[in-house]
Amino acid sequence: MKQFNQNILDVIGNTPIVRLNKVASHVDSDIYVKLEYMNPGGSIKDRMGVYLCQKAVERGDLKPGGTIVESTSGNTGVGIALFAAIYGYKCVFVMADKQSKEKIDNLKAYGAKVLVCPTDVEPEDPRSYYSVAAKLGKLPNSVFLDQYGNMDNGASHYDITGPEIYEQTKGEFDTFMAGVGTGGTISGCTRFLKTKMPNLKSVGVDCEGSILMHYHKTGGEIGEAKSYVVEGIGEDFIPDNVIFDQIDDFVMVGDEESFHMTRRLLQEEGIYSGGSSGSAVVGAIRYAESLEKPERILVILPDSGNRYASKIYKEDWMREMGYIKGEIIKDELDLEIEKILGND
Repeated sequence: MKQFNQNILDVIGNTPIVRLNKVASHVDSDIYVKLEYMNPGGSIKDRMGVYLCQKAVERGDLKPGGTIVESTSGNTGVGIALFAAIYGYKCVFVMADKQSKEKIDNLKAYGAKVLVCPTDVEPEDPRSYYSVAAKLGKLPNSVFLDQYGNMDNGASHYDITGPEIYEQTKGEFDTFMAGVGTGGTISGCTRFLKTKMPNLKSVGVDCEGSILMHYHKTGGEIGEAKSYVVEGIGEDFIPDNVIFDQIDDFVMVGDEESFHMTRRLLQEEGIYSGGSSGSAVVGAIRYAESLEKPERILVILPDSGNRYASKIYKEDWMREMGYIKGEIIKDELDLEIEKILGND
C-alpha cells in the first residue's frame, strides 16, 4: 500500500527545524536548530551509516551475509546496525572507552559485537579504536567502512541532508553551523548548499582539546591534542572528510558550557539532545554575539539525549566531573512537597 513505508530505513530524514526561543533570547540573531535525533536510530548518523552500507553493496565490497566493521562513537554504528538488521548482515563495532554506556548497550541490543579501546592513545597506536577497526577489516567476508576516510560520508550529506535543508528553508538563512568530527556533515551539507546559496557562511564548532580549529586557523599546522569529554565532535587527527575549504570559520567551545547548555535545551526548550548539540548551540550563540548585524543561523543538533542519561543528564555525574559545584539547594517546589508529605 502506497501510504506505508517498506521498512524503517524509509523514514530516515525529513527531520524538523525549530527556532530557539529562550536559551538564545539575548542575541538579536534568529537561531534555528534541525532536530536530527528524530531519525529512527536517534541521530544524523542514520543517514550516513545507511548510505555507506548502500554504496559498499553497490561496489560489491559488502557481500550477502557479510560482516560490517566500523570504528564509531556510537551513532554511526546505530545507522549501520539498522541497515544490517533489514538486510541480514553482521556487525562489529569498535569504540573508545569514553563513550557512554547507553551507546554501547544500544549497539549490543542490535546484536552487534562491540569492542572498547582506550581513548588516551594516539590514532596510529595499535590499541586505538581506529587501528583495531582497520585490523578487524581482515575478518572473513567483511568490509571496514571507515567513516573518517571514506568520502561517501560527506557525499551522503551532499546528496541527502543538504538538499533536504534547502527544500525545507528555501535558502532563507545566512549561516550554517555544525559540530565537526569526521567532517562529513558540515563539508557535505555546505558543498551542496553553496551551489544554491553562494553567499552562505559555514561555521564549524570544535571543542577544546581538539586540533581541527587550530589546523584551520593556521592554514595546516597540526596542534597538540588534549583530552576532552564531549562525544562525537573534535579529533586528534585530520579526517579526510573535513574539507576545510568549505568551512569559512570555526568557533571553539568547552565541555562544561556544552553540558550545561545541553541540559538547558531540555529544561527551557523541550529539546532532548546530546552533548554535542549543546556544543553546537553554545557555538552558534558565541558566533551570534560576535556579529555586527543579526543573521538567521541554522544549526545541526546531531543526536538524542537518551544516549547520555547516565552522564550529562545525571546530576551525580555532573558533580563528580566538577561541572556542577556547591551544595544541593532545594527550590521552592521541593520545600512545598516536603511540607505536604511531612504533614501525612
